[in-house]
Amino acid sequence: MTLTARNLPAVALSALVAAVLVLFIAYPLATVLVESFVVRGPMTPERMATVTREALDTLPAGERDATVARWAATATEKERVDATAAAFGLLDIPVAWDRKAAYNVQKRNADAAIAALPPGEAGAFRETWPLAHVMLHKRAALAFKVKDALGQKKFDELRNGTERRLGIDHYLEVARKAHLRFAAFNSLVLAACAAVTTTVLAFALAYGVNYGGVRRPQFTRAVLLTPLVAPPVLIATAMLMLFGRRGLVTHSLLDKGLGLIDAEHANLYGFGGILLAQTLSFMPAAFIVFDNVMRKHDADLDEAAVNLGARPWQSFTQVTLSMNWPALKRAFMLVFILSLTDFGNPALLGRDMPVLAGVIYDQITAYQNTPLAAAICIWLLAPSLLLYLALEAVGRRKRYASGGGGRKSEIALPGVWRAGLSSLAAAVMLVILTIYATMALGAVTRVWGVDWSVTLGYFTPEGVNVGLGGSGYGSSDRGLGLVWDSLAIAGMAAPLGGLLGILVGYVIEKLRPPGADLIFFIAIAPAIVPGIIFGIGYIVAFNFPFGIRELALTGTSAILVINILFSNLFVGVLAARAALQGLDPAVDEAAESLGAGLASRFFGVTMPMLKPALLLGTLYVFIDGLTTLSSVIFLVSGNHKLASVAIFNHAASGDFGYAGAKSLVLLALALAAIALIRLIEQQPRYARQWKRMTRTLAARSRGFTAQAENTP
Repeated sequence: MTLTARNLPAVALSALVAAVLVLFIAYPLATVLVESFVVRGPMTPERMATVTREALDTLPAGERDATVARWAATATEKERVDATAAAFGLLDIPVAWDRKAAYNVQKRNADAAIAALPPGEAGAFRETWPLAHVMLHKRAALAFKVKDALGQKKFDELRNGTERRLGIDHYLEVARKAHLRFAAFNSLVLAACAAVTTTVLAFALAYGVNYGGVRRPQFTRAVLLTPLVAPPVLIATAMLMLFGRRGLVTHSLLDKGLGLIDAEHANLYGFGGILLAQTLSFMPAAFIVFDNVMRKHDADLDEAAVNLGARPWQSFTQVTLSMNWPALKRAFMLVFILSLTDFGNPALLGRDMPVLAGVIYDQITAYQNTPLAAAICIWLLAPSLLLYLALEAVGRRKRYASGGGGRKSEIALPGVWRAGLSSLAAAVMLVILTIYATMALGAVTRVWGVDWSVTLGYFTPEGVNVGLGGSGYGSSDRGLGLVWDSLAIAGMAAPLGGLLGILVGYVIEKLRPPGADLIFFIAIAPAIVPGIIFGIGYIVAFNFPFGIRELALTGTSAILVINILFSNLFVGVLAARAALQGLDPAVDEAAESLGAGLASRFFGVTMPMLKPALLLGTLYVFIDGLTTLSSVIFLVSGNHKLASVAIFNHAASGDFGYAGAKSLVLLALALAAIALIRLIEQQPRYARQWKRMTRTLAARSRGFTAQAENTP
């Protein structure tokens, strides 16, 4: 793109879009990688000696010698022994005496070792011993003495005896520590099992919906996709309320009611519970993958197979499965990543089953150890990348295009198949509806599993005065105040995200600046990278951005808005590119030939035609802003909280009433947003219908008037 006065606005817009994407997407992700190599720890003796010598050299020679001599003269017996051992180590002289013996014994042995040194080593020892004594015992005093000459960074290093360096220590720590190896093993096994169960379930449901195996497919599809707009831990919370230690089924019915089990031991905690929760949670995402592919599948291949004598099972295995192989790979890969980076479900249902995502959460929230958390995040990408390469290598030379137009097959499935698929779909829908009913019941129950009296207190700012809630503990999270805070955050992020999404798509598809492919890759990177990594990236990148404390965003609502906006920007970008590729470029060229500038063409010509993409991007950002957890849980603060994080905390502490009330209101807001967007999309159609109706009424009115006038 040659820079001229005519295309200067396009160049400026492209540069601005690229800079924004780099700042809020590429930069945070890059900081995670850099942070994973940062090692903060005690200095080596050699490094400590060097730092101490540099600090001493900042003093005038006379003052330095006098200070060191004074410190050496006041050394205690213990300090002398430790300094002698340190000096031996710096000179690579073996320490021959027992360092665990009493210090008076060590002192005699150390003096004997010094006396036995050759003349050359003895001279070096006499020069090194004062330095060793200062670096071990007078380092803090020296740091404060020369603070002005050192600067803050070197002062902290000298006083604390620690340093910040680059290394692979944190990556090796995952292999060295047993509890991290155990968590990694659990994560991989759970991700593999969840990917298998979820992929099989989603494929069966999508097959039933699209191949006539389920009655009322539109209703079935709507129910199966409902969890997409619900808080991410809603399913795990409902499962706890039903099958936990105080669950409605396990405790109230099977234990206390029928005496069949001991709910303290026979419950849903553990591997099976996590697997079930993840299967139900991730099924809608996998279902969408299969549903999109099967909707476009033409029936010609199925009918041709039947005409050639293939039985239903042969047609299914040889045609349907083969044509859906790309979708199978994508769905399996998607669920594997979602499970591998999920910490909400394991945190609520795992108990004694740690996973790497949970370790990351603990390292950030409890230990403030962002380098180790960043290294584990990079480790989480490794199995996903290897799995992707392995799946892409299978069937990579085959083509999977049917050449049809999405016509549905008229061949009926066998009766047994229809019965099985209908039963499966009905069972899954019943489970989903039961989950929502459980949350609704919990929202109006005073104390779940203890006091079943009805209350609406969880929907009020005062809450219900039971347990810790009655003491006022955690009162800031009671009621629905955080729901309205989440609504405000999502409401700010949504329109900005929708507008920026189509703007990025316009730059990539229409302006085509140099590096357009790189801009597109950066824009969709949050769709590839797990949310937990994106959240940690914002902590590292914007806690002290570019070394300027005044630019810090952590602890503000701005970092929540920006994170939600850019983590979901890819939807609007993809929708805008798809829409722009289908538009005739002559329209934009005609506007330009008539003298319209870049802004006029974008807002007056292109943007009205991208209305569906704008609405889709806005809706996606809004719903994710209401329900997201994995990214923002690290970014909330005491002054700026979100309802989704509060729901997770309520569920973890057993406050199911508060969790249920907030979940129901969030779900209602999400469904209302979907209804509003659909109404806006259909507004032109309603407007045309209204005009047509008014014209008809006007014509009839004129006809009646004329008839009345002609009537004698």
